[in-house]
Amino acid sequence: MASAPPSQSTRTVLVGAQVEQRSTDVVIESGIVAAIESGSRPRASDTVIDARGGVLLPGLHDHHLHLLAEAAAARSVACGPPQVRNEAQLRAALRGAPGDGWVRGVGYHESVAGALDRARLDAWVPNRPVRIQHRTGALWMLSSRALAALGSLAGVPGVERDANGAPTGRLFRVDRLLRERIPPESQDLAELGARLASLGVTGVSDATAHNGSEELALLTEAADRGDLPQRIWMLGSESLPSSAGARTSRGPLKVLLDDSELPELGTLAARLRAAHAAGRACAIHCVTRAQLFLALAALEDAGAREGDRIEHASLAPPETLPRLAALRATVVTQPAFVHARGDDYLRDVDPSDQPWLYRLRAFDEAGVPLAAGTDAPYGPLDPWLAMRAAVARRTQSGAVLGAGEAITPERALALFTTPLESPGDRPRMIAPGIPADLCLLHVPWQQARTQLSRALVAATWIGGRLAWRSGELRS
Repeated sequence: MASAPPSQSTRTVLVGAQVEQRSTDVVIESGIVAAIESGSRPRASDTVIDARGGVLLPGLHDHHLHLLAEAAAARSVACGPPQVRNEAQLRAALRGAPGDGWVRGVGYHESVAGALDRARLDAWVPNRPVRIQHRTGALWMLSSRALAALGSLAGVPGVERDANGAPTGRLFRVDRLLRERIPPESQDLAELGARLASLGVTGVSDATAHNGSEELALLTEAADRGDLPQRIWMLGSESLPSSAGARTSRGPLKVLLDDSELPELGTLAARLRAAHAAGRACAIHCVTRAQLFLALAALEDAGAREGDRIEHASLAPPETLPRLAALRATVVTQPAFVHARGDDYLRDVDPSDQPWLYRLRAFDEAGVPLAAGTDAPYGPLDPWLAMRAAVARRTQSGAVLGAGEAITPERALALFTTPLESPGDRPRMIAPGIPADLCLLHVPWQQARTQLSRALVAATWIGGRLAWRSGELRS
């Protein structure tokens, strides 16, 4: 099932669900959990679902992803591992792209074919405009036809140029420019909403730095239509409006740091201070050692505010832990990268830094608030895969990365069940009176904790409405 939520005119009774290690019945009514009681007597008009002992969980919250980019990626050509691993495969994928207009590629990494520029793309696909996004999301690589379609790039920051001043086709942090100058494509947000619901996800934090009024309006309209049934907490720029819809709300200021153009400490601290004065927390993107140290210094200078976040904290040396704990800044990390990119890290990252990659247990032991997201489309859109990686710390090849950072399945689940607007806080619990944002699994937790698989999701309710159910669930 993958459609707009049905009517909420009747109560739903889940019979024989596991809640807090016991079998019970759960009544959903008027958008909340109305009762948890064994031996309930359903009314004739109730929708009755046999949970068959499956565990009922709070709906998952993906605390860091990019909705519009993920929707676009679903229509794009995969250009990196694991689908594409060498130049011949990349050429074939680009040439085989359907249609006759723009070719949009995603997920590229230099391990496939080295650095790409306009000349190489022109040789591979001479008759169509091509743009390929690096897997980090920071770099776009464009062919000559694509550059011509953009028009003048004079004075545009982030445009790499050759010795003669001509664009090489490598453009950094130009997502808004591309959106403004390339004809818009249809956004199938309903398909994305259904995929998220099938994973048990009932709320998301969109962490796109340039989110503003346009993005808020688009996502609010999709939520109001039911295309995106999830609750949406939007990070974004200073221009992101505070008013939103019934299921969309404004979150912290997203601050994007790049090693190539790091701001002065005073400049960054002033930006954080201004956001705090306006009543907003700050979420600072930190994927390198330099970025994390700068972010910590700026927060210490500006003064931390409740709700301040460090996004990723990809590399966190031991000396950063007491500073993070003192600031009470929440780390929102992505353990799935241990699986998806771990083999690359083991090959490319200095061995002395590898123990500090995508840490988990160390943050917990230091008292640093911790939550998790997928970073989709730059990471796999599967919180269950992220949980498995958090527990096993295994790469795609089966190697172990950072064994000392492994956590229990219960703790891994908790990273995705903290409140949407307070990541890293106490995990939500199933109790009468809470919003009926729920995820039912096919099996009890004792079995689920050994698998942590998306295949276990039986049904998802958002605000008491059934957003997704598997074909195996009986009613």
